[in-house]
Amino acid sequence: MTTVRPFRIDIPQADIDDLRDRLSRARWTAPLPGAGWERGIPVAYLRELAQYWANEFDWRAKEAALNAFPQFITEIDGLDVHFVHVRSPEADAVPLLLTHGWPNSFVEFTRTIGPLTDPRAHGLDPALAFDVVIPSVPGFAFSAPPREPGMTTARVAAMWATLMDRLGYDRYGAQGGDLGAYVAPELALAAPEHVIGVHLDGGIGMPTEDDVPAMSAEDRAQWAQMQQWMTGGVDHHALLRAAPQTFALGWNDSPIALLAWMMQKFQEFAYTADRAEDVIDRDHLLTDIALYWFTQTTGTSSWPMYDGLRDGGGFGWPTDQNLVPTGVYGGGSPLMRTLAERGNKITHWPSGNPGNHFVAMEEPAAHVADIRAFFAELR
Repeated sequence: MTTVRPFRIDIPQADIDDLRDRLSRARWTAPLPGAGWERGIPVAYLRELAQYWANEFDWRAKEAALNAFPQFITEIDGLDVHFVHVRSPEADAVPLLLTHGWPNSFVEFTRTIGPLTDPRAHGLDPALAFDVVIPSVPGFAFSAPPREPGMTTARVAAMWATLMDRLGYDRYGAQGGDLGAYVAPELALAAPEHVIGVHLDGGIGMPTEDDVPAMSAEDRAQWAQMQQWMTGGVDHHALLRAAPQTFALGWNDSPIALLAWMMQKFQEFAYTADRAEDVIDRDHLLTDIALYWFTQTTGTSSWPMYDGLRDGGGFGWPTDQNLVPTGVYGGGSPLMRTLAERGNKITHWPSGNPGNHFVAMEEPAAHVADIRAFFAELR
């Protein structure tokens, strides 16, 4: 049960042909009155994107690129866990576990693996390099789904601690954004004697209504922007908490429905851009979406919403931990740092880093630079 087995992606050609056939036979709805995205994804835009997915997107090329990274499967707590494991050519590399978000996958980090593991080849100081481990969260991509209710980010973190021990790593860092920003602090709580530090893309120090009276004008302006982002768009937490099975039936059967849903969410997460593909390469987005389609994981990946991100269920911000240092890529206002420091040992809080929600996809160079800056302080 502790065996680590090599793994390669090999999607059957029949599945690729079936996807193209389904895309070609789509029954399109008429566009509703309104402009832009105010009623959802524009039909004309989605039709063009679907045509590109069917006729120009080269899955086999993307599959070969993903298979260039060593991948493995091992069983943990009765579930097969898929993971990428790339060792650095540099001596004394720091082991680093990266946890992806939703609606994402290990594809999220593919453009950062090279600079993290082989900085010398990318014009960076080789004195700091990383062995990178990127597991697929249970229910995502090639990892087995939870078999019963009750999966939480704390349980995932405990599985990650087992994985790192199985790989022979005694001291390592943890990093994540979105769903990964919930798992990484839980990993520090699960194995504080092994975790060097936790680097997050964001999600801590978030104010509540109780904090509003003490806010400065700058704080209030940022709070208004946060409220607009948190309450705008489609609330996937509410939707998938209420009826994940119902919606997954549509997404699993229709690639058009899946494409519309995923691009809707990526659009909302790219909140400062006109279109998600203005900041994330179209093929990069479609590689992630195709992975959901081929692995049929739109339903099984919904557990963070219907089981709850934390013990006890429901939505809440990532759990505080002050056992190891925390660094944040997009720190936010001084108020947010003050709030974050109530329950976290903040040692890295930069300002001005570029990017929206999925910064590893949008700004891989900046993401790598910030991870390096944080962990350089902890060596």
